[in-house]
Amino acid sequence: MSDLRQRNTKSAKPKAGNDSPAAPRRRNEAASKAGGIGVLDILRLVLTLAVASCGLSYYMTSSESLLWGYRPWYTRLPVLVRYLQGPLYLTPAQLAPHDGSNPSLPIYLAVNGSIFDVSANPMIYGPGGHYNVFAGRDATRAFVTGCFQEDTTADMTGVEEMFIPIENDPEEEKTLSSGEKKTRREQDLRMARNQVQKQVQHWENFFRNHKKYFEVGKVVGLEDLPKEKRELCEQAKQQRPKRKNLNKKKQKEQQKKQKQGN
Repeated sequence: MSDLRQRNTKSAKPKAGNDSPAAPRRRNEAASKAGGIGVLDILRLVLTLAVASCGLSYYMTSSESLLWGYRPWYTRLPVLVRYLQGPLYLTPAQLAPHDGSNPSLPIYLAVNGSIFDVSANPMIYGPGGHYNVFAGRDATRAFVTGCFQEDTTADMTGVEEMFIPIENDPEEEKTLSSGEKKTRREQDLRMARNQVQKQVQHWENFFRNHKKYFEVGKVVGLEDLPKEKRELCEQAKQQRPKRKNLNKKKQKEQQKKQKQGN
């Protein structure tokens, strides 16, 4: 009897190696048959959605892009070549020939010391183009003032004046002390410089983020160019705000806030 009990006990233990390598696969197949979702099903679904998205993008976007208009920089050959070659560092004299007059050279322009390749639009920046005055140089000042002929330079000295209000409200001026006038002048100057910086940043970002243009390097030696007080061009003078108009605008804004508060 003791021998029989020992044999029964041994036979009740599970055998080692009971789970064969094919067991997980059988369980997945069983789960799939039972209505579960396997890894391959998920991969097929993701692949199908990706292909459908690319197809819709190609037929619905004007550029016939598979990525809804998104073009990674490394898919653009000129950008990739420039990246591999490294950034350019050109002096104003070295930048000048890149104005479109030589077909063998790319067309460059610079904003705030950053050089951009605009060869993709030769009708605009090449010879005879409306914005050819910007090609082959850093004309940051003209981008801010709007004076394309007079201000094709990187010298920004005195540009902030175009954002400083013209004093045309004598009644309001009488109410201010000399100290208050000085404080207001300092505030105006600080705000004007911030406005200039915003304008410069806007144009720099315009070319940097443009789908056809790309940055190629920097202009060097601009700090060595002579700087002097430049008179504002006529167009910039006409853009200067008037103090009286600003005061009226402030009053309207305050009244609007009061109404909203009530």
